[in-house]
Amino acid sequence: MLKKLLIITAIIATSSAFAQEGTITEVTESEMTKGDVPYAVIENVPVYPGCEGNSNVELKECMSSKISAFVSSNFNMKKIESLNLAPKVYRVAVQFKIDKEGKVVDVRARAAHYEIEKEAVRVVGNLPQMEPGKQRGEAVGVLYSLPIVFQVEAPQKIDSKKDKRKSKN
Repeated sequence: MLKKLLIITAIIATSSAFAQEGTITEVTESEMTKGDVPYAVIENVPVYPGCEGNSNVELKECMSSKISAFVSSNFNMKKIESLNLAPKVYRVAVQFKIDKEGKVVDVRARAAHYEIEKEAVRVVGNLPQMEPGKQRGEAVGVLYSLPIVFQVEAPQKIDSKKDKRKSKN
């Protein structure tokens, strides 16, 4: 059985959408960015459930750690194991928007394998509803980019002679 390690990196703000023919969901950049504000420049960041703070910096740190924990605990590595991927580090670029109601929408992913994209979209799409971000006192959509990085390790070889000796003792 392959051992896998899922590492979630910090949320990185981005204002650019990435469109690629054949991606999971196809939303044009103009549809995604109408009235939306990039995470890096939002006046009042969206608030993840359970996060508290007096500044955007505190709220961003809390949100980043909560999203990382959520993705780590919900990303189904058994699906990834079933793909029999070559041992190496894999990256998934996920982009999503938190809309004016605080719902995660327009989730898109790019990865080396379609099944990895599907799993990333599924997990991020299940993030809980948040308090929406605000610009000039008005709720707006906020664009996020989340890199997910995990490593596939080579299967461990088991010496059957040693195992047999251990079971006899």
